[in-house]
Amino acid sequence: MHDSIKAMTQEARSAATGRKKNPAATAKSDGHGRGRAEPVFQHYEAAVLLLQQGKYEKALSALEKLLPDAPAEIQDRCRMYITTCQRQLQGLRRSFPTPEEHYDYAISLLNTGYYEESREQLAQILNDHPGADYAFYGLAVLESITGHAQDCLNNLARAIELNPKCRLQARVDNDFQNMADDPRFTELLYPEIP
Repeated sequence: MHDSIKAMTQEARSAATGRKKNPAATAKSDGHGRGRAEPVFQHYEAAVLLLQQGKYEKALSALEKLLPDAPAEIQDRCRMYITTCQRQLQGLRRSFPTPEEHYDYAISLLNTGYYEESREQLAQILNDHPGADYAFYGLAVLESITGHAQDCLNNLARAIELNPKCRLQARVDNDFQNMADDPRFTELLYPEIP
């Protein structure tokens, strides 16, 4: 997402300042219009940076203030980013009747490749329910998939500590295939074998 935002930011800057790829167009556009658009674009860039940093409320506010005075090229992008901020904020405010349903949502994010969003949701579950073994287990799966072996082991060990049945589940879970050759993983799953 960040690369596409960066590319769009560069396109918008070119459009706002009147710089085009066509050299003849550049010569004509370097007049007074460029100076007027530059401060607007700086505010736009700052708002996009806030969005990239996950500061959706601040980004939304900045984009909404910028929208009325922005050139048409930036207005279109502002509207798009405003929608993005609103969706992100709606997702952050999402409420779940039970922690298990929240977990199902986090796992659906994991299964569709939204790893950071899944991690945030699992962390939120643990913040609200520190004894949720299934959330530690979900984090262990996430860390295995993303190649963070030590974090995987730490979370899986905590899940097993809270619920020994997690050990049996992990033994047959294909999501831990990245950990199969790690002797620490084998030791965690089969402590009875010397």
